[in-house]
Amino acid sequence: MSGLLLRLAGPLASYGTSAAFHDRDTAPHPTRSALTGMFAASAGRERPQALEPFDDLPNAPCYQDLTFTVRIDRPGTPHTDFHTVGGGYPREQQLRTSSGTRRPPAESTLVSHRHYLADAVFTIAVTGPAPLVERIAEHLEHPHRAPYLGRRACVPTEPLVLTAPVPDPVAELHHRVPLSLNRPPRPGQDTVPIDFIWEHPPPDAAATTAQYELADIPEDFTSGQHRHHVRALWRTTQHLPADLYAGPHPLDKLAAYMHPETT
Repeated sequence: MSGLLLRLAGPLASYGTSAAFHDRDTAPHPTRSALTGMFAASAGRERPQALEPFDDLPNAPCYQDLTFTVRIDRPGTPHTDFHTVGGGYPREQQLRTSSGTRRPPAESTLVSHRHYLADAVFTIAVTGPAPLVERIAEHLEHPHRAPYLGRRACVPTEPLVLTAPVPDPVAELHHRVPLSLNRPPRPGQDTVPIDFIWEHPPPDAAATTAQYELADIPEDFTSGQHRHHVRALWRTTQHLPADLYAGPHPLDKLAAYMHPETT
């Protein structure tokens, strides 16, 4: 087993869990479906083949073999975008109903709301078979299709891949990876409370603040046939060293973490 570390940050992100009809929601953190989809798109896989095993790697690993641990550096600010579709077009170009007929002229405009997280930062520990982890890192650094944060309009900032491979990426989250916080720690503050999302019962059960379920395990990415399974998640609050704070210009500390030989 091996791991890699990702930093998912950008002006906007949206990790939908029930993105259908007129209200496109977002989970408060990256979903397994969004991460898996980003890996498959970077690999150049088409939707029907997105989840297939890597037959050219030892033991034919697949994305389902990965474990994700999410560190919430900045939860982001909820943002709702108001959309209208179909209004003002001639009758023959107006939206159709589920039965195939055209919507009545008085109802030709479809209103939708799309929800985002603004200025959120998540650091992800990805753990899995070493050959697959290394292949994913290669794809993300030289992607066939541009990675995005849940929706194509949500472009990630650099750096996306912090380091790979790494023996224990979860320990790196706790002790070494710089923190991008909303505000600096108070003078004399030794630790800062940071929330983590776990796919398995966390090592520190006493720190658990919530246990819940999320339907975000992808079974099929084929257009019109999306299916997801439910998984259990655990949320904990960990107290990390305050000196991990990356400061107002986090790229400096992130670069030093990624390339310690040049500092």
